[in-house]
Amino acid sequence: MRTLIRYLREHLKADFRVDLYALAALFLAVCISVNYYLDFEDSYIDAYRGNNIRIFFYFLLYAFAYYSGVGLWTRFHGRLDVWHRRDFWIYSLTGLGIYSWYAGYYGFNEWSHVVFNDQIYAFAFYCLRNLQSLMTVILPLVLFYWFVEKEPNGFYGMRPKWQGLQIYFLLLLCMVPLITYASFQPSFLESYPTYRDTNANEFFDVPEWVTALIYELAYGWDFVPTELMFRGFLVIGMARILGRGAVLPMVITYAFIHFGKPPGETISSIFGGYILGLIALQTRSIWGGIIIHLGVAWLMELAAFIQLGL
Repeated sequence: MRTLIRYLREHLKADFRVDLYALAALFLAVCISVNYYLDFEDSYIDAYRGNNIRIFFYFLLYAFAYYSGVGLWTRFHGRLDVWHRRDFWIYSLTGLGIYSWYAGYYGFNEWSHVVFNDQIYAFAFYCLRNLQSLMTVILPLVLFYWFVEKEPNGFYGMRPKWQGLQIYFLLLLCMVPLITYASFQPSFLESYPTYRDTNANEFFDVPEWVTALIYELAYGWDFVPTELMFRGFLVIGMARILGRGAVLPMVITYAFIHFGKPPGETISSIFGGYILGLIALQTRSIWGGIIIHLGVAWLMELAAFIQLGL
């Protein structure tokens, strides 16, 4: 824990400004309030599900979040030169474009109809929805890394670094009482567990825990490309341009991708994203974030299963 405190102290000493962080907090508070008041992400953007224009709308949403964060940071830290850098635009537009494609893509719906002649559409849909990031996130980032990246960094922090992992398990342990409390809230049980009975176990003639396990593994995988994009590409990758300023715009955008989930989860993502971002910046590794993200996701699933007596 002392390591985490040291990371936090070093980052705040170099980056913290009361006016900057206060304005960023106000910006997030207004955007979150507007989203949940209007049900913006669910009622407006998702209304175009299955239409490729949805990808463009997500790009506008995430670009608004990210460039607002960059604007705040560059203004208060006197780094307006960033906006004139070609590599800033190449990196930022690439990252936002890739994640918008991932968020708005709906082709896995058609794939799900084809799998096993549509007999287990729902199960195939849930699994392929979580695995489609192999095509929409991993492949584009690999190609960008091979052909554009000029400073090798272990593929945006994916190089294993096992030293000091205790800190992440301690952080995960701290989340247990919070998740336990959240699991008693009605809004939590409206969203979790994300696994639903699809009768796929009957189709395959296996116990339901087998199909549930397959789903949960696919569900867990989906957090790996999220860490790769936000803590890897947008922090470790963008640090060569923004330095410590890479963290704040990432945090704001990270909160925006949680629109559509319970409000408490969106708010907590701000603090979690900030901590994971500064850890990734300090260690040049995203493995700690992967451990935390997977652990929290599966703990929330487990808590919901227990609450529902499944």
